[in-house]
Amino acid sequence: MTGNTNDNLCEAFRGKSVFVTGHTGFKGSWLCLWLARLGARVTGYALEPPTSPSHFEVADVKDVLQAHHVADIRDGKELESAMRAANPDLVLHLAAQSVVRTSYQIPRETFEVNAIGTASLLDAVRSLQRPCAVVCVTSDKCYENVEQVWGYRESDPMGEHDPYGGSKGAAELVIRSYRHSFFPPERLADHGVKLASARAGNVIGGGDWTPDALIVDIVNSLAADRPVQIRSPHAQRPWQHVLQALSGYLTLSARLLTSDNAVYQSGWNIGPAAGSELPVREVVKAFLGEWGGGSWVDVSDADDPHEANILRLSIDKAIWQLNWRPGWDVHETLRQTVGWYRKFHRGNDAMREVSLKQIELYESAIGWSPCSPADISTTATASV
Repeated sequence: MTGNTNDNLCEAFRGKSVFVTGHTGFKGSWLCLWLARLGARVTGYALEPPTSPSHFEVADVKDVLQAHHVADIRDGKELESAMRAANPDLVLHLAAQSVVRTSYQIPRETFEVNAIGTASLLDAVRSLQRPCAVVCVTSDKCYENVEQVWGYRESDPMGEHDPYGGSKGAAELVIRSYRHSFFPPERLADHGVKLASARAGNVIGGGDWTPDALIVDIVNSLAADRPVQIRSPHAQRPWQHVLQALSGYLTLSARLLTSDNAVYQSGWNIGPAAGSELPVREVVKAFLGEWGGGSWVDVSDADDPHEANILRLSIDKAIWQLNWRPGWDVHETLRQTVGWYRKFHRGNDAMREVSLKQIELYESAIGWSPCSPADISTTATASV
């Protein structure tokens, strides 16, 4: 693969069996649509959608799947059975407890799902005893955040203050341990498994109803015609559209599928370009401006659980070694996000088409050439 085109991307995914965990979630449902568009045969494994409404339901994502398994990532036997049935060429692991504030309420479960769940996934891969590529998605919060102004690199220490970040750092250590112990790149000919991780955070976009997420709070407040209540208005985040993060996962996956180069079998930061780290208050103002109205109030409380004030990722490695580039800046990200929610709240009943159109727009923005999209409207789904 060269440049920013996807000349070989369609070839990398077309006809491939792809096993996606967490497919009923926000990122997972968008990922399944994109994979199906690229011609992959997608099997999903997850709990029921974590919110109602959900992107998975309103975009009818289930209809594009080859199989839909409703089960817990920690259930090793069920997971192994589903994975064997799929016989995957590629595994994309997104299943997680993904809310920072929730991690304070259920810390043990957060560690179980995010760290032990990752070990469960990798044990299932071991049981296949067949070649495949594996991308485990963790988070930018896996790093030990010392509130530095420069971006964290992939070689920086793992670990965070809150249970969520700690669980994601622990997941990265699980991945590293399995790579060294069972899937070493230098012995690829023996085991055939190419294992990598991808770290992204502050992903926004249409179809997200995650509790306590900033964009969700804004949309819900606007729909109810009440002021948006925000915490930590001065906190800076590296905002990026969900499609930007997914384009990184797909680029990394394609590299693993088409190359045995050991450089790809490692951890990768997927984040926005410099300048997308806006304070929360500026994001709220910009969103309200795109929406065409609304107001906000600061409800910060000194007793609130700790959350980082600043967090940046260095994406140099992905730029130079994956040849991946960010697409939409934070302003276009907000414009597309507002556009999706406005269509939903106006009663548009074709949200899959709206989502696919945004995927097409993002492909164009990053220079990916058209793929002769697969017909994903008639895919038979086996529910399990």
